Amino acid sequence: MTTTIPTIGFIGLGVMGGPMCRNIALKHEGDVTAFDMQTEAFDILKGTKAQKAGSVTEIAETADVVFLSLPGGHQVEQVCLGDNGLTNGGNRPSTIVDLSTTSVELSRSVASRLSELGIDFSDSPVARTREAAQRGELSIMVGASSELYKKIEPFLAYMGSDITHCGESGCGQVVKLANNALVFENTMALAEMMVVSERAGVRPEVLLDAVSKGSGDSFALRNHGWKSMLPRSFPERSFPPEYVIKDLGYMLELASQMGVTTHVTELAVRYYRATADNGRSGRYYPSVIEIIDRNVSLD
Repeated sequence: MTTTIPTIGFIGLGVMGGPMCRNIALKHEGDVTAFDMQTEAFDILKGTKAQKAGSVTEIAETADVVFLSLPGGHQVEQVCLGDNGLTNGGNRPSTIVDLSTTSVELSRSVASRLSELGIDFSDSPVARTREAAQRGELSIMVGASSELYKKIEPFLAYMGSDITHCGESGCGQVVKLANNALVFENTMALAEMMVVSERAGVRPEVLLDAVSKGSGDSFALRNHGWKSMLPRSFPERSFPPEYVIKDLGYMLELASQMGVTTHVTELAVRYYRATADNGRSGRYYPSVIEIIDRNVSLD
């Protein structure tokens, strides 16, 4: 019995999507096609077998399994179900895997509507850094039936070293939003303590070194603290405060639907909105430390 190797399509070659697609193209035995609206985005696929598609429709015509890495829920809905989307033509993929971060409600709605068309859909958002994406060492949180999870897990392993089946449709987004809220809030708290400690006479590098050896250690400290906030390096084409506000908005929406008031998350939105509004729009979000250092009002 011969098993056909599926063709994989990938849409969205941004900061995270580009490295993820490259790993798929290097590791998957079958064909890989990719699409992005920015021509220069395809540069990351040089030296791989990935083929450039001219449109979303072209991906739908050739791919069995399609991965999405898009800015947010609106784009995911349009690519899946819009007029020029994956389901608009005669040929459709059998499975769509969304690696983006969206609202739980929208993810479950898209899954339901695709199911009516005979298409499986999994929310499989990713966590960790761009460097982890390049190494194929992302953490991937999957919302899917057990049957679908078994089907897509080998493909997810091209991109991630830690893959967690979080539950049925939407549960991947629940866990991802919780993860993001925690790291954004931790980064904000770390920035406050770095500023306070420095003004009290402790050099920031000494603070980070000491705290990293104690119970205050965290991913945010070891990554954002050392690599970004200490040298005050906040490059563009990294995760900006606008994306933070979007993701925290999804969490606030979910919390409201669940009947939970989340004051810490609400405060984080105010901090990152001030970051975006005071000269750090489009820059890496740990630049929140400069807003704190300047005592910028959150009103």
